[in-house]
Amino acid sequence: MNQPVAIASKPPIVLGVESSCDETGVALVTLDPLTGAPRLLGQALHTQVTMHAAYGGVVPELASRDHIRRVVPLLRQSLDDAGMSLEAVDAIAYTAGPGLAGALLVGSAFAEALAFALDKPVLPVHHLEGHLLSPLLADVPPAFPFVALLVSGGHTQLMRVTQVGEYELLGETLDDAAGEAFDKTAKLLGLGYPGGPALSKLAESADPALVAEIKLPRPMLHSGDLEFSFAGLKTAVLTRVKAAEAAGVLTDVLRAALAAAVEQAIAEVLVMKSVQALKQTGLNRLVVAGGVGANRHLRESLITACRRRQYTVNFPDLSLCTDNGAMIALAGLLRLLAGADTKMAGGFAVKPRWPLIDA
Repeated sequence: MNQPVAIASKPPIVLGVESSCDETGVALVTLDPLTGAPRLLGQALHTQVTMHAAYGGVVPELASRDHIRRVVPLLRQSLDDAGMSLEAVDAIAYTAGPGLAGALLVGSAFAEALAFALDKPVLPVHHLEGHLLSPLLADVPPAFPFVALLVSGGHTQLMRVTQVGEYELLGETLDDAAGEAFDKTAKLLGLGYPGGPALSKLAESADPALVAEIKLPRPMLHSGDLEFSFAGLKTAVLTRVKAAEAAGVLTDVLRAALAAAVEQAIAEVLVMKSVQALKQTGLNRLVVAGGVGANRHLRESLITACRRRQYTVNFPDLSLCTDNGAMIALAGLLRLLAGADTKMAGGFAVKPRWPLIDA
């Protein structure tokens, strides 16, 4: 049975475990006793990018096995980083979904077993809620309420965030998300895994004049709603690449220009929809979270667009854009402080598919 946890006078310390896909993360988060702001005490992270690169994408079974190997050493490393013992932890949070079922089971089983051994409460956390709240760990955290642009892997969503646990879905992707569009077009251009960062790096060397000549669609840019669709963009790039290959003109110069054109098309859609969401809600603050939020061109475009309209935009630190334990620990801490029910260890379940509004 769920039961509330009595919070001591000192700020609670929450241990977070992330294992939803191809990063294993463990971190400790608390509140600053003077300011009351969330504070990262220590963290450790391992990415499986090198292992999966040979296969051109994440292999779920390999991901699960690697999480098993990494999680205990990462726990020790995060405790060392924080300069504390395991006994100082007040609660344990873990990613319960969405994600790869096997990978999620590793993190949840580890967290539940650890909580049982320590007789501490556990908090199952939604992966996207972790991303959404991660900017609160910045030196200047955003204030509620705000509009959140979540651009992480297979998710592109706009949310109205009133406070912790109160989320309204404003719009989401109908097919390929922004991150998938980056990865799939990168593959068409012969780039390695992960495709998004590789495409952005290639785009930096593009000839602006050649980029301007490439006309790519901006799917649903003027749809009048806050939904997204990037599958058509991928198809347009595929057609352009095949035509260039057939003509023998798919040079490195053209590939760089195509990469930049794709980056610009995705950013333009995300920026316009984000501004539209701010107008629709009457809010003046945008929070960007998720791996795609690390894209330099997108950041610059959002900053420019928001500044022009006197909106404020907040980003997580670059180190917190990808999956990590800090965002899970933070979400668990804020849920705990908001009075969320927790449970004592003794059984676990994961949710590979889990809408954020149901969290």
